[in-house]
Amino acid sequence: MLSLGEGQNGICIVSENEGKIRELNATLRGYGIKLRKCAAKKIEIQSDSIEEIAKFAALQAYSEIKAPLIVDDSALLIEALNGFPGPYSSYVYERLGLRGIIKLMEDIKNRRACFVTALAYIDAHGMEVFEGRVCGEITSRPRGSGGFGYDPIFMPEGSAKTFAEMDIVEKNSYSHRGKAARSFAEWFSRR
Repeated sequence: MLSLGEGQNGICIVSENEGKIRELNATLRGYGIKLRKCAAKKIEIQSDSIEEIAKFAALQAYSEIKAPLIVDDSALLIEALNGFPGPYSSYVYERLGLRGIIKLMEDIKNRRACFVTALAYIDAHGMEVFEGRVCGEITSRPRGSGGFGYDPIFMPEGSAKTFAEMDIVEKNSYSHRGKAARSFAEWFSRR
């Protein structure tokens, strides 16, 4: 385990999304990095930039708890919908759900979409942001029971499975979050 300056408790993660926390821990564990959920509140600004959203949330949380932490912000960008829902993915998921997105895509042949994650890390030395991106397509119906959010309707390039049909290890090998987490872990391990 890496020494994190706050004992061996790990790096704080500011998130209420247990799926994100599980996925990040599954990837980071391989690098000897442990995450722990923190009591800080994730404050999200309205912005078209997920990097700006993650940076703002990280700064706000760090000012509250003064401990090394990470914040993850992700977006689903559907090409035929001009990048919608983008940084509003969580809100759109709560309001429309999977069926709503499928309905919006009903007569659209171009099913291409990308998931993007901005993972912001902050400590007393400053902030770094790591991006992960994966492209694929929106399926015509939900498939699989794993994962969370849009996972049942997103199939990454190079796979015949949706994220919801994959176990966490397989999903992390493809996913935007897995890529961002590996970039962070490689950087953090060199410090």
